[in-house]
Amino acid sequence: MRIDLHSHSTASDGTDSPSALVRAAAEAGLDVVALTDHDTTTGWDEAAAATPSGLRLVRGMEMSCTGRGEDGAPVAVHLLAYLFDPDDPDFVVELGRLRGERVSRIRTMAERMADDGLPIDVDAVLAQAGPAAGRPHLARALVDAGVVATVGDAFAELLSPRGRYYVSKADTPLADAVRMVTAAGGVTVIAHARARARGRLLALDHIEELAEIGLGGLEADHPDHSDADARLMRDMAERLGLFVTGSSDYHGRNKDIALGRFTTDPGAYEALLDRAKGVEVVVG
Repeated sequence: MRIDLHSHSTASDGTDSPSALVRAAAEAGLDVVALTDHDTTTGWDEAAAATPSGLRLVRGMEMSCTGRGEDGAPVAVHLLAYLFDPDDPDFVVELGRLRGERVSRIRTMAERMADDGLPIDVDAVLAQAGPAAGRPHLARALVDAGVVATVGDAFAELLSPRGRYYVSKADTPLADAVRMVTAAGGVTVIAHARARARGRLLALDHIEELAEIGLGGLEADHPDHSDADARLMRDMAERLGLFVTGSSDYHGRNKDIALGRFTTDPGAYEALLDRAKGVEVVVG
């Protein structure tokens, strides 16, 4: 059984539509795929309607959060949330706030680029991006305008936290997000917690605190994790009684990573299902 629990569609910053993504998952030989767009569930219905026979769709989301870094200062963290009730009132309010933060941030970054003479149409970027606007949408616009050669170059030169145009946003405190997802019947997994190339890292003792309030698992096998850091996450998960996931973090053409690059053990998938009370897995 091949299970990939982290992928993105055009509902956020991927390049495959939700329906194209589930078809691609089936063609890649996956038995289970999770759709985890950033701060939105807008791709769920399309993906569910198009799920091919033999494929199971786990409806999820990657939530923008703030945790405690190894140096004690706040650090950006992504929390994977699976099979939660998207109509939970508290959740609806917080997701609306997060999407507002995303749009405001990308507008500010795009306006600064335009003010500096870069050929960026602010309104066109936002129209293409929608409510889940993110830096990859700006990166793609920079590539299309000929400012940089690749999406990776756009991040390295202009959009990273060290870049000229980077703007921060007010994300959900990580502990609050874990509680919120759990209250909505969902299950939480910290995404790529040791992705060193992305910047500062989440404190390990913060993960221990989250395990005490309902965190479900840790993403260990991921394209941005070294073998040593993947082992660290697996060892920590075992010690804390969490399950371990592996996944591609697929973004279509925005990243050179194939669906199923890393996969989740069926036992971990069953542990996730055992805890979920929000929505059911879609069976194609």
